[in-house]
Amino acid sequence: MSSDADDLAIRVKNVSKSYVISHQGASMSFREALLHKLRNPIEQIEKEEFWALRDLSFDVKRGDVLGIVGRNGAGKSTLLKLLSRITEPTEGEIHLRGRVGSLLEVGTGFHPELTGRENIYLNGSILGMTRHEITTAFDAIVDFSGTEKFLDTPVKRYSSGMYVRLAFAVAAHLNSDILIVDEVLAVGDVNFQKKSLGKMQEVAQGGRTVLLVTHNLSVVSKFCSDSILLDKGELVKHGKTDEIINTYIEMVGFSRLRQGSDNEIRKGTGQWRFIEFAPSKNVYSSGEEMQFKFTAENYEDIGDIYISMRIKNAEGIDIVNIDSRFVDARYGSQDRIIDIIKVQSLRLKPGRFVVDAFICHEAYGFVDYFDLCCEFEIYGFPYEFVASEDAYADGFIFADFSFGLIENQN
Repeated sequence: MSSDADDLAIRVKNVSKSYVISHQGASMSFREALLHKLRNPIEQIEKEEFWALRDLSFDVKRGDVLGIVGRNGAGKSTLLKLLSRITEPTEGEIHLRGRVGSLLEVGTGFHPELTGRENIYLNGSILGMTRHEITTAFDAIVDFSGTEKFLDTPVKRYSSGMYVRLAFAVAAHLNSDILIVDEVLAVGDVNFQKKSLGKMQEVAQGGRTVLLVTHNLSVVSKFCSDSILLDKGELVKHGKTDEIINTYIEMVGFSRLRQGSDNEIRKGTGQWRFIEFAPSKNVYSSGEEMQFKFTAENYEDIGDIYISMRIKNAEGIDIVNIDSRFVDARYGSQDRIIDIIKVQSLRLKPGRFVVDAFICHEAYGFVDYFDLCCEFEIYGFPYEFVASEDAYADGFIFADFSFGLIENQN
């Protein structure tokens, strides 16, 4: 890196990675493939060049926590393998300033025949650390991983949970300047995930650089100030995390499940029909005001109607019901209604939610029953501080509340 880029930890410049894929028809064992080759020595095997990454360029400053977002197959894991020096780019350059510690999959860099103790020293040596440096961090690694009783057992006998705890502890506690973490954290239980995320935050606050790949948008939102979005091996966008999340949600098409029309067959008597029902945007932070715009058309004058909607979680459980009668909002005999439903301070847990919408009449009941009309995503946590991950294990909505803090009387 040049002197004008001394604050950079990573520079990726015009990087591409290709693989050659062979197409040999039906799957064969090694013995079958060998016999087939002997019987058909001049047969040409069809090969295809596949570009996992194309022309990526971006910089990461020292001390930044960068999120890497994208659908499966977008090239995220390939990029991390290049940054971890597991493989080399086909084209372009990668400049890294400092030691790199990576946790890409369970047991990466571990030798299955060696014990946990030996693997800690092996990983530290690979990072270029001295034995004294490794010994200094040793107790903290063991305490974090909770594997003290199994330190002298070959890691091939570890459960997947023990494996990932030790692997993360080694990567996070050894003195690497850049920490690269893939979705492997999903292997651990809730308490371990919380502990690991806290450690990554501590690492970042200590001035080290962190690259994080996860499909959990709440984690990306909470820990990453900047993110990059990949799709089909190309860099779509690099910027502030909120902007990246919004672009990603738009790209995968979370917002609208279906569009209504005046001749669509749906439940209800049919005197009115929704033409559109959609959120103002595809992703909201927890507690942010949400807006749902709807358009409905009148095919028969039946007098006053009212509008209601139901929000369900990903498991299909009703968690919020909204009815215009509760706020004395009724609609008369106009030909078309265009209006907005505003939902304030709805502190939902992070996740994906779907909406059912209804046009109702006191006598006719459901006039239009537009189920699964749209969906949206909630990211971020409703409170700045979290007592524990268990606080999010139950309940669907976090209320606005206060405590009187009345002084105890002696």
